[in-house]
Amino acid sequence: MAEKVEKPVTKNQTNGVPEPLIIPRSEHPVSRRDIDLEALKVLYRLRDAGHVAYLVGGGVRDLFLGKTPKDFDISTDARPGELRKIFKNSRIIGKRFRLVQVYYRGGKIIEVSTFRQPSEFDLEGEDEVLAADNTFGTPADDAFRRDLTINALFYEVEHFSVIDYTGGVQDLRDGIIRIIGDPERRIIRDPVRMMRAVRHAARGNFTIEPITWAAICRHADKLALCPTSRIRDELFRDLQGGASREWARLCLESGLFQVLFPFYAPLLAHDKEADPMVSRLLALFGVIDRLRGEGQPLPEHILLALVCLPWAQEEMGLLATVDPGRQSHQRTQELLAALAIHLEHLNIKRAVKEQMAGLLATLPVFYHHAGGGDWPAWLARKSYFQTGIMFCRLYQEALGEAKPEPLTFEPLRLERSPRKRAPRRRGRGPAFAAQSNKGGGIFGLKK
Repeated sequence: MAEKVEKPVTKNQTNGVPEPLIIPRSEHPVSRRDIDLEALKVLYRLRDAGHVAYLVGGGVRDLFLGKTPKDFDISTDARPGELRKIFKNSRIIGKRFRLVQVYYRGGKIIEVSTFRQPSEFDLEGEDEVLAADNTFGTPADDAFRRDLTINALFYEVEHFSVIDYTGGVQDLRDGIIRIIGDPERRIIRDPVRMMRAVRHAARGNFTIEPITWAAICRHADKLALCPTSRIRDELFRDLQGGASREWARLCLESGLFQVLFPFYAPLLAHDKEADPMVSRLLALFGVIDRLRGEGQPLPEHILLALVCLPWAQEEMGLLATVDPGRQSHQRTQELLAALAIHLEHLNIKRAVKEQMAGLLATLPVFYHHAGGGDWPAWLARKSYFQTGIMFCRLYQEALGEAKPEPLTFEPLRLERSPRKRAPRRRGRGPAFAAQSNKGGGIFGLKK
């Protein structure tokens, strides 16, 4: 096995280029048999054309851990124009930094990027959030520009070796999440890195190393500086990733949760372990993970409704009404107004917020009648009946009042009062004035 290296990256005495740790095939578990066939075709074709090309990023990480990668991304020293000449079945995408997508049958796409340079390290002046860089670089540059050591591994098909510039292999073996470089500086430059560090810690049951964790806790509030679209996309990846319970626990401890959902901040106790609000939240996230593990990912409006449920109970008095059936419409409007304010920073679609408000507002109705024999006929006729039952069962499961069971969700269609139309006149007359008009002639003009 490769020896543990405390400082895995050293400088070559002649040219200052970092020397990577090269791990031969006999000492790592990555096999070509587990790599997508089209990805291998791209790698071999680039090699035959005289270029350096590696399988990179999360694909190498997952293969090292014995998982099936979702994507197989490739980086090379070939420029986008050269790639287009090599792969006729490709196109260039992107504005700030161009990628090449190579197309294969069945809609499969292999993304190929040119090695990039971590230009943020070369900038002087005060730290600030940076836009994406657009500078080509070397394999070493490309490794050091990445967020985490475990995502900076390369796999090459010439000798079937894993190339490690940042100590990522040892961190994978030790179960460590570590930001490359100075965590303080790199988090300030791109605060989304905090979310990625927490995500991989939660999914892999890894430990965030102390310096990285301290930097995350210290700069959690800087997440609000990032574009809304990036935060929203990263958030749903975490909610739908199958490890949202552990993700939520880490976010609550670090303060990231309070930035993502600021309306929870005044409701959470300082001691998170003893906070009943935290216990309810984690139980709901556990239900989300159970369904995701069974191949039943939840749609956005149900995910967010579950996340907001403890807040709605505490702040809106949900489930505390005496006669919940008569107050559902009013409560829906109140919840919709509150959600519009509290979720504005995530730019959630209005249709999603309407569905969330409907689920939360009708939950008291279903919970009030749950376990009481037959459902009332008036409730069974509602268009949201099936979805309301299932949302109620998820809540009961989180409380320990219902056993886990497979669920099927349908879009929630809120009932609206019918619009009154003006009475139609009988018959269809011409578009011009009636003959009875005294002016005579069409359009009321005089003859």
